[in-house]
Amino acid sequence: MIIEQKPFSVSQLTRMVKGLLEREFTGLMVEGEISNFRPSSTGHYYFSLKDKDAVISAVMFKNRLSTLKFMPSDGNFVRIRGSISVYPPRGSYQMICESMEKAGEGEILAMLEERKRRLAAEGFFDGARKRRLPFFPEKIGIVTSPTGAAVKDIMRVTRRRNPGMDIVILPAAVQGVEAGELIAAQIKRAALFDDLDLLIVGRGGGSLEDLLPFSEEVVVRAIVNCPIPVISAVGHEIDTSLADYAADAAAPTPSAAAELVCPPREEILDKVTGCRESMRREVKGRMERIRLLLDQFKPEEMKRLMEPLIRNKLLRFDDARETMERSMANLISIKKHRIELLQSTLEAGSPTTVLHRGYALLKDSETGKLITRPDQAQIGGKIEIEMADGDISAIVEEIKNEKL
Repeated sequence: MIIEQKPFSVSQLTRMVKGLLEREFTGLMVEGEISNFRPSSTGHYYFSLKDKDAVISAVMFKNRLSTLKFMPSDGNFVRIRGSISVYPPRGSYQMICESMEKAGEGEILAMLEERKRRLAAEGFFDGARKRRLPFFPEKIGIVTSPTGAAVKDIMRVTRRRNPGMDIVILPAAVQGVEAGELIAAQIKRAALFDDLDLLIVGRGGGSLEDLLPFSEEVVVRAIVNCPIPVISAVGHEIDTSLADYAADAAAPTPSAAAELVCPPREEILDKVTGCRESMRREVKGRMERIRLLLDQFKPEEMKRLMEPLIRNKLLRFDDARETMERSMANLISIKKHRIELLQSTLEAGSPTTVLHRGYALLKDSETGKLITRPDQAQIGGKIEIEMADGDISAIVEEIKNEKL
């Protein structure tokens, strides 16, 4: 860089250095040990980052602190990402920290993310397989360190909220190389109890490395295969383990897990009272509706309701009766007329009627047979002449053949 040979003011030189550094040194990742850590009254974190040969000032402003997963302190070996800036009033440069993690956590997080994806592919974290927690468990198991803060917090909360609850402590180491296997073994042991309603698995807060046992594959599988509903209660609010994803429920702290399984007595009484009042209102409402329905079947009400129906039916019956009577009268009249016609026809063709018109019937006196032709009679034979008003006996004297 060629600089003109003329004097610069301190401010000019500082601005040039500031512009050059802030333009060229961005997105840096630096590892080192924290020293001189001092939070300011305004909420920013000021510290130095050093190794055996050098030191650099650094600052992490308040608006970036939410990304932290631990509280920094002197001696922490960390990895920070940020850029270089110059502070003109002091003529010093410093590292502006955008994010910070403990050195080595990146590899651990990558390993956990790969394990999470693999176990999720087996369906271990599916919401459909998670079971509902019992509302009021009588006996619970706790897999944790018997001397840690977690078990003390759980005991304190349960004694206060539900003194009658039975608790079985299944002791296990909660950090270290063998902790995962021990935790898984105690979860499997809990499954042998036939009277446990619920199982809490957890510990208090700690570093990412301290919480690793609760992300071990053997622990996840033990939780998934446990026949008892499991609550994971690992660390503090910001801590997450794979046990949280596998369990039927996850609590942010052990105390919160105890509160989850022990609803306060007052809350239960309020729910019982609410249910009782709701049932009372429901029964009262149903009884009122039944009473209104029964009122419709009182004699006077039935009479009032039935009279219009009966009246309409009677009117329709009367109309039908009159229509039928008219139809029957017409039918009888028609049939009577036909009978009269038939009777007239029969009477017109009746032998008696014919005889009254002057005709007579001839019968053989001996055989009684009707004589209709001359050749049926014999001269000298006796015949009977049947007339309308009487009979005449005669002897045939002469038979004439048919008339010409």
